[in-house]
Amino acid sequence: MGLNKNKILGYATVIMIIMGLLLIGMGIFKYSEISGWGFVTVGIGFLANAWVFNALKGRV
Repeated sequence: MGLNKNKILGYATVIMIIMGLLLIGMGIFKYSEISGWGFVTVGIGFLANAWVFNALKGRV
């Protein structure tokens, strides 16, 4: 199984999307207090990083 840089960036993008959605879900459903805002904010940050990783595929 040869991993080149595009496959690694693809796997990192998928993992970050999953983690971002999990953090947003935790912030919405589990923590309805002020701490939920932090989870949602970090989840949005994960999705933004995943977007950047996806944009870098093929250019690095």
